[in-house]
Parts: sequence; structure tokens; C-alpha cells
Amino acid sequence: MSEWHSVDTQSEDPSSRVIPFPSGASTPQIAFDRTELRTIFNLYGRRVAEGEWRDYALDFRRDKAVFSIYRRSSEMPLYRIEKDPKLARRQGAYAVIAASGLVLKRGHDLARVIAALEKPLRAV
Repeated sequence: MSEWHSVDTQSEDPSSRVIPFPSGASTPQIAFDRTELRTIFNLYGRRVAEGEWRDYALDFRRDKAVFSIYRRSSEMPLYRIEKDPKLARRQGAYAVIAASGLVLKRGHDLARVIAALEKPLRAV
């Protein structure tokens, strides 16, 4: 005849306890909105058509959103377009940063900031 034993939860192995995964609702992510992405992708599309850029990556973190631009996907990004709301009141939430880490332009208006990546007009 088998005998049933009660299991004491206090003495069980601590590695077998189930710990709930924290929900992401308490920590909001920073992201580009639809109009910001449209502005960025308009520039990106033109430069892809010219054959200069070939890949991109989006990174949404707790503190900032980053759009990285690559010539080839195996390289480091040529440029990063960053949105950092903590800097919105001071220097501006948007920045274009070169591969070397140099901030090319920073400001409050995304269209003006990414204009630093536009090719200068040439006389023909």
C-alpha cells in the first residue's frame, strides 16, 4: 500500500521556485512616433536609392530610441539618429552622431537635425 506524503514548500530546493517575470508596463520604452519615422525613412530611402546606405537598425531603450544607419550590415553604423527625451528642454531631444562619436547636429526639430545628413547641392 502506498503512503501519501505532504510536501513542505519551505524546505524545497530554492532553484526550483517559480519567480514571476516582471512586466514591462512599469518601465516605458522610448520610441520614434509615426511622423518621426516617416521623416527618417524619407531621407534613408533617398540615400539607399543613391547606393550609399544599405541597412539600418532600430533600438528602443528605456532612456532613448536609436536609428542606426549602415553602409554594410557587418560594419559599425555610419550614423546614429537618437531621440533622448531627457535632453528635450536643454539641447534638444534629437541628435545625429557620426561613427566616431562626434555629435554632428543636435536640436528640437528632427527635420532640421537630420538635414546634417543631406548632401549639399552642387552646381551643374
